[in-house]
Amino acid sequence: MSESRPTEEELPEEVPVWEDEYVDRVSDRLMFNYDLEKDQRVRGEPFTLTGTLRMESHKQFLHPSIRYGHHETMEHLFVQRRDGVRVSDLKRLVSLGHDLADERVEADEEHFGTDFTFVVLVPEIPADVREFVADFKDRTLLKYGYYGRYEIHLLVVAPERETMVGSRNADVQDAFRLWEPLERDRGLVARLKRRLLG
Repeated sequence: MSESRPTEEELPEEVPVWEDEYVDRVSDRLMFNYDLEKDQRVRGEPFTLTGTLRMESHKQFLHPSIRYGHHETMEHLFVQRRDGVRVSDLKRLVSLGHDLADERVEADEEHFGTDFTFVVLVPEIPADVREFVADFKDRTLLKYGYYGRYEIHLLVVAPERETMVGSRNADVQDAFRLWEPLERDRGLVARLKRRLLG
């Protein structure tokens, strides 16, 4: 399936270009929502693509200057290509996610949530890895949820085989499923149904 690539006028400023065609096409899907960086090392771990998504929400009363209920949500995305993956490699990435949460999450009343999503691109997905990722869930409440939460998500993709497995709340999966067209949002009810029923 060929998607139309953004024109020069549509491109956000300073979007890197990847030599890896698959990663470059994924970046086309992510670049309007994420601040993307190329070839980063995080605590010694190499990542082909990293991205940050920041969302802020608030309520207002009568006038925009009277705000309350301000919340911040962040997502940190880390993508690496490997020749193969084992469950121990994924556990190491989960440990890295907890370390990053300790240094990057600002736990306060305005923090709603932070997600750390690790994506591994491999030639094929072993059965034990598929089982581990499909059952994986890691959510930590901060101060009993008063300061929000952080979650770690895993996604393993075999692009050449057009298959993937992701932890339940790895919302970025559609961006990596290049062999299928992006589904257009059909509204609140469809999103709610998809979120509740999977």
